Amino acid sequence: MAAALRGLEGAAGRAYWRAIGAILADRGVAWPGRQHRGTTCPTNAALNYGYAILGTAVHQAILLAGLEPGAGFLHADRPGRSSLVLDAIEEFRQAAVDRPLVGLLVRGVRLEMDDSGTRLDDVARRTVADAVLDRLDGAEVYAGGRYPLRGIITRQAQQVATFLRGDRADYAPWVPRW
Repeated sequence: MAAALRGLEGAAGRAYWRAIGAILADRGVAWPGRQHRGTTCPTNAALNYGYAILGTAVHQAILLAGLEPGAGFLHADRPGRSSLVLDAIEEFRQAAVDRPLVGLLVRGVRLEMDDSGTRLDDVARRTVADAVLDRLDGAEVYAGGRYPLRGIITRQAQQVATFLRGDRADYAPWVPRW
């Protein structure tokens, strides 16, 4: 079952990143496709950095909910790997990271790499951090009200915990509005 879900996730991811690439290409932003560790592409480096910031917020929410960060469902369990954090990030990455960073890029903000060519320069890191942190503190519709995205992440982690304990019948993901 997990392998089938990973296959579906992979196909959806490829389609998603093709669409992001088309949006960026319309604005003249170079996009070689999604790259992870070791990228020399500023856009990919910004996404990786933004996901690391989001991962910190998700990790904290998982700990507050009393969950084990390493016990994931989709990402393989490995020593030292926070698989549940990686799983939970999926629910929030588009709203917390992709949307604000694509917004910066289509508005013409340029992100540059440092002299090593392996990481964002200081200005770009600050720009990315500010965008992602502002988004985490921004209000979103949730459970009949408006709450900071950071608070929604915490409440969703609590829902996972109550589901896993058997105190609720199902888990309802948060779906952002675009």
